[in-house]
Amino acid sequence: MTAHAETVPSVARLTLLHARFGLIETFRVPIAVIGTLVFPALALLFFVVPQRAVADDPEFATQAVISLSVFAVMSNALFSFGLTISENREKPWDPYLRTLPAPGVARVFAQILSTGLLGLVAIIPLIVVGGIFTAAEAPVLRVLAGLVALAVSALPFMLIGTTIGYALPFKAAIAVIQIVMFGLAFVGGLFLPPILFADWLDTISKFTPSRQARELVIWAVQGGPLEWWVWVGVVAWTTLSLAAALLLFRRDEGRRYR
Repeated sequence: MTAHAETVPSVARLTLLHARFGLIETFRVPIAVIGTLVFPALALLFFVVPQRAVADDPEFATQAVISLSVFAVMSNALFSFGLTISENREKPWDPYLRTLPAPGVARVFAQILSTGLLGLVAIIPLIVVGGIFTAAEAPVLRVLAGLVALAVSALPFMLIGTTIGYALPFKAAIAVIQIVMFGLAFVGGLFLPPILFADWLDTISKFTPSRQARELVIWAVQGGPLEWWVWVGVVAWTTLSLAAALLLFRRDEGRRYR
């Protein structure tokens, strides 16, 4: 019995194994990785750095870097979960993996780990560009707090991507994810600061997970009061998207494995 238990890989080991092969599969398509790394940094370089009134102001420049960091994490989460799940559902390899004795939680944790690593890597060019070409600044402890806030605020986007992945086929998921991503980016104030929004748009913006993520990370990095609708919104979106993801997962499992 003991010898058998020693031959069974732990959940942690299986998670790392799935994450490693997931990253290898992702890096086999270099353009996907390049887009994740380059686009947010280019957006900062082309749209923020030339506006010296923003780039030379430490507060505004830091908020611009934070906004695009949230966009990088959001786009990575939506595409990684949404497209990966929808594509896997159309391949015979995915049903085979479900028949293996490895727990499904290992695959879920692996997806979160690999997505988190790519999201973290995507932030590095942003920090470099912001540090060199703008007046953005923050203490080290505040930066670490911001990374924690980014990780927390990424949960709704991962779950929204999961929902899209189980709800739609691959070709439809691509279009829907792009619409959702850019819609949330614009309405959430990631491309244009909410201070420039009309009152009605600002009100709508506060209900979006992207705006809530932005404000949460800004609070973690720059301090100040945290509005109640920010943390309530993060909890609400996480709860609702988790319920939707579980419902669609069970529907998909019932259709394909009965």
